[in-house]
Amino acid sequence: MDKLRITGGRPLNGDVIISGAKNAALPELCAALLSAEPVTLTNVPRLRDVATMRHLLDSMGVQSQTHGERGGITLQAGDDIRPEAPYELVKTMRASVLVLGPLLARFGRARVSLPGGCAIGSRPVDQHIKGLQAMGAAIEVEHGYLVATLARGKQRLHGARIATDMVTVTGTENFLMAAALAEGETLLENAAQEPEIADLAEMLIAMGAKIEGHGSSRIHIQGVPQLRGCTHQVVADRIEAGTFLCAVAASGGDVVLRHGRAEHLDAVIDKLHEAGAAIEAGHDAAGHFIRVRASGQLKAQSFRTTEYPGFPTDMQAQFMVLNCIAQGTARVTETIFENRFMHVNELLRLGARIQTEGRVAVVEGVHRLSGAAVMATDLRASASLVIAGLVADGQTIVDRIYHLDRGYDQMENKLRALGADIERMK
Repeated sequence: MDKLRITGGRPLNGDVIISGAKNAALPELCAALLSAEPVTLTNVPRLRDVATMRHLLDSMGVQSQTHGERGGITLQAGDDIRPEAPYELVKTMRASVLVLGPLLARFGRARVSLPGGCAIGSRPVDQHIKGLQAMGAAIEVEHGYLVATLARGKQRLHGARIATDMVTVTGTENFLMAAALAEGETLLENAAQEPEIADLAEMLIAMGAKIEGHGSSRIHIQGVPQLRGCTHQVVADRIEAGTFLCAVAASGGDVVLRHGRAEHLDAVIDKLHEAGAAIEAGHDAAGHFIRVRASGQLKAQSFRTTEYPGFPTDMQAQFMVLNCIAQGTARVTETIFENRFMHVNELLRLGARIQTEGRVAVVEGVHRLSGAAVMATDLRASASLVIAGLVADGQTIVDRIYHLDRGYDQMENKLRALGADIERMK
């Protein structure tokens, strides 16, 4: 099992290219199921979850081919598709549920294992079931699988008004894809507003879908009989960008994040500004960029995670590390997942001062962290431990980094290019 060895104390300087977003690439790979024509995605990140999703689609009969230097993948889902997602392929990845909507919409049936993934709390699929049932699906849970068919006598899903009990990102994505081929109009209320959802909608529009309001909490979809192929570039990963922003703010230095989109990170950037980091954003011949500079001790910042455009839960662990070495005390409130403080015990091993009670962590800044052996428990916790290792005195060993490989494209290589002392140990 691979580990990372990090010797802290080095500032980060230079340019880093932000990869395509995992949370956009995964639903967009699934969207290829909606058309019999070839679909080409570019800027697809090289991640374990992406490889798992491609393996899943391959098992269904989707033809796929990698090409080009910048993450190009062409997929073609012909008419002879086996609409099943077995447990063996999806047990490590919750995003597997995203095949449910496209399979139902185009093929009228699906058998999808209940998903696995990071152990950061309950992410029930009941909202997916309720929404698709409103569109005319009959869904049962049998032996750990969601078994879905069209209601008796129906040839297609039909449009519906879907108002979920909670904001759900993957639910909104499943409904978007299903509604694109449904008969009539679908209205999504209380829809998730993440940039990755807007990016998926733009891809579907390029395929011939009729969608309005994406990027807001109210989305209209007018179903069409069929969709065509397209070429689409995956949007840059705002969480990877936010992770590098926190790494530079904590370590010190001057880094330009190429392809980073500041407008997708307003809540995080506002907190970094208040903490004392200097951040500017712009656009040049190479595209969008964010520049971050930091020197000296930062000021602790309290924050509360919430749905986009609020402070993202996927940035909570990384920003907590910054608070660990900042001046003052901060309260971190996690409202999205009930079990997302598992990195705290590992940070305590490095000398952090953190007390948790329920969904609140109180972080008292210390002068320095000290290197130690730590163990990653989930994807974003892995990133937080890497940042902690970058600022800790001495050597830090981060174990179980297969979590990191699920969501970060060659993170250690990018950090090494910026001056970090970091290497992968086999």
